[in-house]
Amino acid sequence: MQLNSYQRNVLADLDRYLELYVETSSPAKAYNALWQEKGVPVGLNGMDPYRDILSGVPHVCAKIPTGGGKTFLAASAVKTIFSRIPMEQARPRAVVWLVPSDPILSQTWNALSDVRHPYRERLDVDFSGAVQVYSKEQALTGQNLKPGDVQSNLSVFVLSYDSFRTSKKEGRKAYQQNGYLNDFAKWVKREPSAMLPDTDETALIQVIRSFNPVVIVDESHHAVSDLSVEMLKNFNPCFVFDLTATPRKNSAVISFVDAVALKKENMVKLPVIVYNRRSQQDVYGDAISIRDKLEAQAQMDEELTGRYIRPIVLFQAQPKGTPDSTTYEKIKKTLTDAGIPEEEIAIRTGDRNELKNVDLRSRDCPIRYIITVNALKEGWDCPFAYVLATVANRTSLVDVEQILGRVLRLPEAKVNL
Repeated sequence: MQLNSYQRNVLADLDRYLELYVETSSPAKAYNALWQEKGVPVGLNGMDPYRDILSGVPHVCAKIPTGGGKTFLAASAVKTIFSRIPMEQARPRAVVWLVPSDPILSQTWNALSDVRHPYRERLDVDFSGAVQVYSKEQALTGQNLKPGDVQSNLSVFVLSYDSFRTSKKEGRKAYQQNGYLNDFAKWVKREPSAMLPDTDETALIQVIRSFNPVVIVDESHHAVSDLSVEMLKNFNPCFVFDLTATPRKNSAVISFVDAVALKKENMVKLPVIVYNRRSQQDVYGDAISIRDKLEAQAQMDEELTGRYIRPIVLFQAQPKGTPDSTTYEKIKKTLTDAGIPEEEIAIRTGDRNELKNVDLRSRDCPIRYIITVNALKEGWDCPFAYVLATVANRTSLVDVEQILGRVLRLPEAKVNL
């Protein structure tokens, strides 16, 4: 896989920031200098000032819309970071790859651990095949995790926020004494000042800290709380790289990608057409009607191109809060009452997943309507989703942008081969 133009631009921005950081030895000065070179002021009427949240550790962000290939970009960024960050020769090359949810954790782990997957292939090319990927469970049991392994390989730890973002460290396995990691005890104690207080030297968090790793934060808009900052500090990072479509205020954004750039690369569906309907019945009726028209068009296009598309409506329901809430059960009943076959409807919520092991792009798949609440806000893309119909009241711009992102990816979107 090859990077497309906007991805290369992001890596160029990252590389230049790192170059300036090495020159200035200051994350803030490097940030200011980067934007000065771009002719953009920092402060009033410009970019938000750099916030030194991690006390001298550079912590920057790339804003990339949903569907922009953030994971492949992150994999490609690892070499750029390690080629610029000053390192002692004996220090291992380690990456902590943080994700916000179990679905994204599974997706990322599966991709990075599969030597045939393009994300892993990128790492293997950049590090001559000397790559070892660890889940939390593998790291806790010391599978292929010995001092010799981390000295000779790029070590990538794929972890979830919730595994480490907690104020109650007692009882958390990553903070406990760990006999599987005894071989690292001497290594950890080489720098007592870098050790986490009141934590055994064989605890997984101590071992990872001793690597002074690069930290990649996927969907970083989730990692802004005090507990999240504590989590990042506990990893003792040498550099933190955030990726998100919706940066929080005061994120140190060094590179912006807009939806037009993705459109030029045939990655997303644009323009987005928005309707505001007076009643929920109008929402249902229009969603069904628009989907039917799109499928008729798709069938005509298939006769000309041979490309199969089955347009899907993504319905966003309200959570079960009051008797009047329009829950996923109510939406499903409304659809079936309107004549939609039950096999064409699937529910995907936090406690109910009817999409498990379902290939939505298969010609044999009948699903044309998916009902969710928040479960699909991140970590899920269905290129066949063309219509988003919501009956939920959304006031958070982040939530709106994230759920809208579920329908943006084009069916044929792919990084250049």
